Amino acid sequence: MRGAAMEPIYPFEPVISDTIPAEPYWRYEIKWDGTRILTYHDEESTKLYNRKQNERTRHYPELLDTPSYCRASSVILDGEVIALAGDGKPSFHEVMRRDLIQKLDRVQEMQRLVPVSYMIFDIVYFNGEWVNSRPLSERLALLQDIVTPNENVQLAAFHHDGDKLFEVMRQQGMEGIVCKDLRSSYSLGGKDDRWKKVKNYGDVIAVIGGFTLSGGFVNAVLLGQYDQEGKLWYIGHTGTGKLSKAEWRDLTEILTPMRLNKSPFANRPDRHRDAYWVTPKLTVKVQYSEWRWQEGRALRQPSIQSFVKTAPEECKLPWV
Repeated sequence: MRGAAMEPIYPFEPVISDTIPAEPYWRYEIKWDGTRILTYHDEESTKLYNRKQNERTRHYPELLDTPSYCRASSVILDGEVIALAGDGKPSFHEVMRRDLIQKLDRVQEMQRLVPVSYMIFDIVYFNGEWVNSRPLSERLALLQDIVTPNENVQLAAFHHDGDKLFEVMRQQGMEGIVCKDLRSSYSLGGKDDRWKKVKNYGDVIAVIGGFTLSGGFVNAVLLGQYDQEGKLWYIGHTGTGKLSKAEWRDLTEILTPMRLNKSPFANRPDRHRDAYWVTPKLTVKVQYSEWRWQEGRALRQPSIQSFVKTAPEECKLPWV
């Protein structure tokens, strides 16, 4: 699998849907709150890349012994790397502790602190042949034949009833489900409604444009996204989420040198009288219960899930 086949691809993506399809040719999976990782393996090497084609090979060494779980001389596997929180549920915040490691000499320590699992749900290339044009049902059968799960690698489970699976996700407070047409091919870099994600709650990537203090430490941040003209619009503020006290203290040290004299937002935040403004550089993943952006309303019940490496200018408003 040398040459073009070893070049990282952009994976096929689902579209957001408000409804769960009910036809018999749909498959329903848990929407894991993890990070998309594709495995590229041949006789020469095994490499891992995320959805944006950033290499993650050294971040997840426990996934690199591909022959121990996959019978293939060459293969591209698609899946989600997840990490569990203390409540036993997948946590984006936890998996980002592994994915955003800067000093790779800490990987071994983080393997112990944040164990991960690789949930494989598709195969794109197998033994010198692209299989992405085959229907999903055939690709899944191939995965069943060649993958042997172990303590770090699993085949993504599915449910025959999408409504029941979504209700379980809602009761458990988990992200939602993904619905996949078993007749669908895998469109490299594509995104269409043959795969649909139905969310229990929404999430966005936003940039921090301001903060408030309590006792000398950041206790809330003001969030924004950009329009097509490059203007930053305030979309809400939050002081809740999965950040630890230590991370809030670290955030104070990061944001303080970035302070500005005036607001970077094009509109006036509802939390502005006691706010300090900063250069919009730091980005975060934010979960929310409702956002009526067409009515000009801010995020409802936003909470920070994790810091991310998304460029600020990529934080776009939904209508852009």
